[in-house]
Amino acid sequence: MSRKRLINQLKEKNSNINVSYLENVVDIFSESISLALMKKKKIEIRGFGTFFIKKIKEKYSARNPKTGELIYVPEKNKVRFKSSKKLIEFINK
Repeated sequence: MSRKRLINQLKEKNSNINVSYLENVVDIFSESISLALMKKKKIEIRGFGTFFIKKIKEKYSARNPKTGELIYVPEKNKVRFKSSKKLIEFINK
Protein backbone atom coordinates (compact mmCIF):
# COMPACT_ATOMS: atom_id res chain seq x y z
CA MET A 1 0.00 0.00 0.00
CA SER A 2 1.35 3.40 -0.95
CA ARG A 3 1.57 6.38 1.39
CA LYS A 4 -1.10 8.22 -0.59
CA ARG A 5 -3.50 5.27 -0.43
CA LEU A 6 -2.95 4.91 3.33
CA ILE A 7 -3.76 8.59 3.83
CA ASN A 8 -6.89 8.25 1.68
CA GLN A 9 -8.11 5.27 3.72
CA LEU A 10 -7.50 7.17 6.96
CA LYS A 11 -9.45 10.11 5.51
CA GLU A 12 -12.39 7.81 4.62
CA LYS A 13 -12.56 6.49 8.19
CA ASN A 14 -12.02 9.92 9.80
CA SER A 15 -13.72 12.42 7.51
CA ASN A 16 -13.55 15.24 10.09
CA ILE A 17 -9.70 15.30 9.97
CA ASN A 18 -8.06 17.20 7.10
CA VAL A 19 -5.61 15.54 4.72
CA SER A 20 -2.60 17.69 5.61
CA TYR A 21 -2.92 16.66 9.26
CA LEU A 22 -3.09 12.96 8.27
CA GLU A 23 -0.03 13.37 6.02
CA ASN A 24 1.84 14.90 8.94
CA VAL A 25 0.85 12.01 11.24
CA VAL A 26 1.99 9.37 8.72
CA ASP A 27 5.29 11.21 8.15
CA ILE A 28 5.99 11.53 11.88
CA PHE A 29 5.12 7.85 12.44
CA SER A 30 7.46 6.60 9.70
CA GLU A 31 10.23 9.00 10.73
CA SER A 32 9.97 7.82 14.35
CA ILE A 33 10.35 4.19 13.28
CA SER A 34 13.35 5.08 11.09
CA LEU A 35 15.09 7.03 13.86
CA ALA A 36 14.55 4.25 16.40
CA LEU A 37 15.97 1.68 13.99
CA MET A 38 18.99 3.90 13.34
CA LYS A 39 19.61 3.80 17.11
CA LYS A 40 19.28 -0.02 16.90
CA LYS A 41 16.15 -0.03 19.06
CA LYS A 42 13.35 -2.54 18.68
CA ILE A 43 9.90 -1.19 17.77
CA GLU A 44 6.96 -3.24 18.98
CA ILE A 45 3.44 -2.43 17.81
CA ARG A 46 1.10 -4.66 19.81
CA GLY A 47 -1.23 -6.72 17.66
CA PHE A 48 0.80 -5.93 14.53
CA GLY A 49 4.44 -6.94 14.95
CA THR A 50 8.00 -5.96 15.74
CA PHE A 51 10.62 -4.16 13.67
CA PHE A 52 14.25 -4.79 14.61
CA ILE A 53 17.81 -4.60 13.26
CA LYS A 54 19.70 -7.81 12.50
CA LYS A 55 23.44 -7.71 11.94
CA ILE A 56 24.54 -9.79 8.93
CA LYS A 57 28.06 -11.20 9.26
CA GLU A 58 30.75 -10.46 6.72
CA LYS A 59 31.43 -13.14 4.11
CA TYR A 60 34.83 -13.88 2.64
CA SER A 61 33.78 -16.69 0.34
CA ALA A 62 30.69 -15.33 -1.41
CA ARG A 63 30.50 -15.83 -5.15
CA ASN A 64 29.43 -13.55 -7.92
CA PRO A 65 26.64 -15.62 -9.55
CA LYS A 66 27.40 -14.25 -13.02
CA THR A 67 31.16 -14.85 -13.12
CA GLY A 68 31.69 -17.35 -10.30
CA GLU A 69 34.42 -15.08 -8.92
CA LEU A 70 35.00 -15.05 -5.14
CA ILE A 71 34.04 -11.71 -3.58
CA TYR A 72 34.09 -10.14 -0.14
CA VAL A 73 30.76 -9.00 1.35
CA PRO A 74 31.16 -6.62 4.32
CA GLU A 75 29.16 -6.78 7.54
CA LYS A 76 25.83 -4.91 7.36
CA ASN A 77 22.61 -4.27 9.22
CA LYS A 78 19.21 -5.29 7.86
CA VAL A 79 15.73 -4.32 9.00
CA ARG A 80 13.58 -7.31 9.92
CA PHE A 81 9.90 -7.60 10.77
CA LYS A 82 8.28 -10.31 12.84
CA SER A 83 4.49 -10.32 12.69
CA SER A 84 2.41 -10.82 15.82
CA LYS A 85 0.24 -13.88 16.42
CA LYS A 86 -2.87 -11.70 16.05
CA LEU A 87 -1.76 -10.49 12.61
CA ILE A 88 -0.92 -14.03 11.46
CA GLU A 89 -4.33 -15.28 12.63
CA PHE A 90 -6.09 -12.35 10.91
CA ILE A 91 -4.28 -12.98 7.61
CA ASN A 92 -4.96 -16.73 7.68
CA LYS A 93 -8.72 -16.51 8.29
